[in-house]
Amino acid sequence: MTLPAAAAAPTGPTTLLVIAKEPVPGRVKTRLTPPYTPDEAAQLAEAALYDTLQAVRAMPARRRVVVLDGRPGNWLPAGFDVRPQCPGGLDERLAAAFADSTGPTLLIGMDTPQVTPQLLAPALESGAWDDCDAWFGPAEDGGFWALGLAAPDPRLLRGVPMSTDRTGAAQRARLTAAGLRVRHLPPLRDVDTADDAHHVAAAAPAGRFAATLARLTPVTAR
Repeated sequence: MTLPAAAAAPTGPTTLLVIAKEPVPGRVKTRLTPPYTPDEAAQLAEAALYDTLQAVRAMPARRRVVVLDGRPGNWLPAGFDVRPQCPGGLDERLAAAFADSTGPTLLIGMDTPQVTPQLLAPALESGAWDDCDAWFGPAEDGGFWALGLAAPDPRLLRGVPMSTDRTGAAQRARLTAAGLRVRHLPPLRDVDTADDAHHVAAAAPAGRFAATLARLTPVTAR
């Protein structure tokens, strides 16, 4: 699945990081199985990654980096660097992603394919970092889908409990405890379960994720 050719992506002061996992059956979106097969879950993961990278590629950035668990495939468009994820828990992997970046940096995941350039714009437009030290995008499940730091500091992430319904609150508290001035992006729903997938597809019906979901038949319906 190759992304189409496009004009040169716009430049800006902020580095954009996408933390992602190679869409390999049995290794991604395992909470979608059942009702979907591991291969279908991987197809949905690849579609989510495609839509996410399309939104990122459309926005001004100093660099665009996929921080990847696995190997790049033909889903990776031109204009992106690839950096491997470090070992360890999610807090350590996110911390390492920021540690390898300098200057204003915004990190998002691949679990919100409904993300659009318009949703990202407040953290990337001119003046985004005026009187602002951090951007925070909460997820509806209690986590977060976006985190931006004007001065990346891995200590702001290490030790934050991940994958709980209090992760977002704990991460935001870490930012405010450090005295950072925090601005917010809109809340989004992560794709973890089949119910999430249908809600997200309905929110972004023109995306590849929605098109992929529409052509799949859950196991329970076969």
